[in-house]
Amino acid sequence: MVQELGVDLEALGGIFSTIQSSPFAVVEIDVASASALAEQLGVPVRRCYISDETLQDRMARTSASAQEIIAAKLPDRGSTMAGDFGEILTALFQAASERPGEVLDPKKLRLKHDRTKPASGSDVVQMLLPHWPVTTDEDRIICAEVKTKSTRSNSKPIESAIADSKKDSSRRFVKTLNWLKERALDTGLSTVTVEQLDRFIHPVDHPTARREFRAVAVISSTLVAAELVDAVAPPASERALIVISVPDLKANYELVYDAALVSADESEAVA
Repeated sequence: MVQELGVDLEALGGIFSTIQSSPFAVVEIDVASASALAEQLGVPVRRCYISDETLQDRMARTSASAQEIIAAKLPDRGSTMAGDFGEILTALFQAASERPGEVLDPKKLRLKHDRTKPASGSDVVQMLLPHWPVTTDEDRIICAEVKTKSTRSNSKPIESAIADSKKDSSRRFVKTLNWLKERALDTGLSTVTVEQLDRFIHPVDHPTARREFRAVAVISSTLVAAELVDAVAPPASERALIVISVPDLKANYELVYDAALVSADESEAVA
């Protein structure tokens, strides 16, 4: 569950302002809210990579400090950190948008085999099962492809997000669900169960659920205008396009990860 991160979704939802909703969504975070992201998201971002329980267990078993263990999970500064942050911000934005509904998130970043590389499969996969364990036609699953652009470059995050979202809706999404099920059977997932994954892996055994595909571009605010010039929304029946504008994106996500590492101090205090 996203709630496991310890995020106040109501407060977090307030930092996102939708300034355009058609033909695609443009969402802004203002300067004041962006400057508070490190304080607000340091601990939650750390929990995206390692739970409190696992952190305490590893400290006890290895005698290593919390900061050493967390550092072994977080990405180095650069493109992987930028991409991971874009995925986390997207997951939190979607969860805040679904309030008061409860969003189930497998927390894929905890499953990385290499902290210096992106996680495998579709970027953000979240489930809404409002009457679980009863399955109904109100059940939904959201699959978002996220591209991040924090500095000037030749990259086209909007075009790339749409193109790669098409890969999700063809085969990658289904492969990701099966990969998550294998991880659930192997090492276990703390926030989703095999049964919940099977609800979407074997849809014919349940009432029809809604699959939603989204292409999300998280872009530094000074670069947004240029990226929007040639932006073309995909057919709404296929996928939604969402652009999230963040002031000083690179500086602010680096501050968030600095805070995630420093959150080790709190963990050691309660150990």
